[in-house]
Amino acid sequence: MSAPDGSPVGAERSIGQLFASATTEMSALVHDEIALAKAQLKQDVKRGATSGGAFSAAGVLLLFSLPMLNFALAYGIRTWSGWNLAVCFLLSFAANVLVAGVLALIGVVFAKKAKKSKGPQKVAASMKETAGVLQKAKPHPRSETAALEDRSPQAIEAVARSSS
Repeated sequence: MSAPDGSPVGAERSIGQLFASATTEMSALVHDEIALAKAQLKQDVKRGATSGGAFSAAGVLLLFSLPMLNFALAYGIRTWSGWNLAVCFLLSFAANVLVAGVLALIGVVFAKKAKKSKGPQKVAASMKETAGVLQKAKPHPRSETAALEDRSPQAIEAVARSSS
């Protein structure tokens, strides 16, 4: 088994190698969290679009169906019941409002789901937590000889490569 930089696990690694490895892993973590935020945001936008589509469908249905459905339903009620034509038209309109209300409720349900979803906020909180943990991390105390050994050309080169 080997570490991300290719060195064997358990082998002594220099500060430069450790820093390069930590930088690589932190970069991968940030990229993964950004991808997660994008995926959750895409899902929220999809729910919002569904909600908007349901509201639009309710409005279009109410607008375009009123004349045709009112006449057909009103004359149908009149034929079936023999009531006054004005009452039949009112019942026809009430039926259209009922259908539009059901579609509006569907839109409200999807809007609440989209609003309730806190996907990007969760990812942002996770990233802040990760940054907080890294800021609180302190290196272990080292002896003078270990500090001098880490200043070898290989350690300096590893740090230079990781920062470019």
